[in-house]
Amino acid sequence: MYIAMNRFKIAPGREEDFETVWKTRDRHLDEVPGFVEFHLLKGPSHEDHTLYASHTIWKSEADFVAWTKSENFRKAHANAGDTKGIYLGHPQFEGFEAVIGA
Repeated sequence: MYIAMNRFKIAPGREEDFETVWKTRDRHLDEVPGFVEFHLLKGPSHEDHTLYASHTIWKSEADFVAWTKSENFRKAHANAGDTKGIYLGHPQFEGFEAVIGA
């Protein structure tokens, strides 16, 4: 199992806008071989940002990498530039291979 996460710092007061972007976007993940599960996580709020993370579970790292090179990936990220003022910097990617699981 492979877990892919992106951490986002969101401008104060723009949390609802950020969540709406994710709720209304077509992620195209259900069509992708090896995709298991997706979650959008809201973390703590600070004076200068609110932390969020996208969390996807894949059968393998190879499945995740194949998705990042696919047409479905390009479709899912086609409108990424339409969110000016919401994001504070670029997302921070973190990938994890499961070593123990239940």
